[in-house]
Amino acid sequence: MNDENIDVLVVGAGPSGCVAASYLHNNGYNVKVVEKSLFPRFVIGESLLPRCMDHFEEVGLLDCLKACDFEVKSGARFIKGEKVCNFDFSKKHTEGWDWTWQVPRADFDSALTKELINRGVDISFEEEVVAVDFEGEISKTTVKDKEGKHRVITAKYVIDSSGYGRVLPRLLDLEQPSELPKHSSIFTHVKDVNRPEGNEGTLITFDVIDTETWLWVIPFSNGVTSIGYVGPTEFLDSFEGNATEKLTQMLQRSDYFYKRFENVDFMFDPISIKNYSKSVKQLYGKGYVLTGNSAEFLDPVFSSGVTFATESALLAAKLVAKELQDEAVDWEQEYTGYIKGGVNVFASYVKEWYTGNLQKLFFHRPENPQIKRQICAVLAGYVWDETNPFVTKHNRLIKTVAHMIDIENEV
Repeated sequence: MNDENIDVLVVGAGPSGCVAASYLHNNGYNVKVVEKSLFPRFVIGESLLPRCMDHFEEVGLLDCLKACDFEVKSGARFIKGEKVCNFDFSKKHTEGWDWTWQVPRADFDSALTKELINRGVDISFEEEVVAVDFEGEISKTTVKDKEGKHRVITAKYVIDSSGYGRVLPRLLDLEQPSELPKHSSIFTHVKDVNRPEGNEGTLITFDVIDTETWLWVIPFSNGVTSIGYVGPTEFLDSFEGNATEKLTQMLQRSDYFYKRFENVDFMFDPISIKNYSKSVKQLYGKGYVLTGNSAEFLDPVFSSGVTFATESALLAAKLVAKELQDEAVDWEQEYTGYIKGGVNVFASYVKEWYTGNLQKLFFHRPENPQIKRQICAVLAGYVWDETNPFVTKHNRLIKTVAHMIDIENEV
């Protein structure tokens, strides 16, 4: 196969790669996307946040997604025993989208790539990046196709949107341990034959089994529902049997959902991801930038994965375009500082979820409407809004309010 010479190579054709590629293509750059898998393919990350709708709209990908008629997600429900906390995205502190989608990612990602291909974006499937070398900022990336043939792609910039594949972190030794606790997940899809009628059957729900373990239930518009169990790695490993037997046992711990999914066949053997939180030493270097899960992955409890993927992809594409126009870019401030700011906000919420402090705020009654609106904005993905005290004081405000609740309960 012939070697290629392009402006920007995007690694990965998920939402992150598609947003980056769409922006660059729209602005006249010669961009190529290489994807290891053949689409459609299964991947996790099925619950979106309203913030990512801004990204799809800006790069012209919103209409093709609307045409797919995915399940509308207008909020999220958290259950803990008899306690229920509902968040409505229309009642949030920050202005922005009031809804998003719950999506089978195989269909969602395919819709994005088909739209880009129709526009003339060059996407190569079943091609794996096996090596990358930099000569200054110019990269020479070796890719291998499904027949084992190699070729070299020369690019002025590489955007790594490879997600869980984490291509450049592996090849450039950028991996580092996450500071979050070691948690794992096990999940599958079911044909939701017992799905309730009306709104109840469409709600994304997080059923809190105890402080550190919870079940997700994500209904799709096609009658399929995603179910997954999350908890400390050691706890999930304590269940005996094969993957189906393990998840079946875990479902029995959910008083709310067990009957709905009792004796319902799994559509595929449950998949496990162990110690899923990831981090990297740096987000950029000469001639490359990391986006989405290839840079950092937190925890699925607040569905932040796709939103960080598209937020970072759009910003990375804009900064790459500036550099290609010989404009100065301060990558540390304009990219790392910005993205890490949002990551740190969500990381605080993840940490305080598992300490139990955030759960105290969710389930405390009576609710404080102002606090709920501010937290709702964070859960909608608007974690860069500095008018929100639950953004600017994320590292201490949750603890403070939880402590006040403890004092109130003692009185």
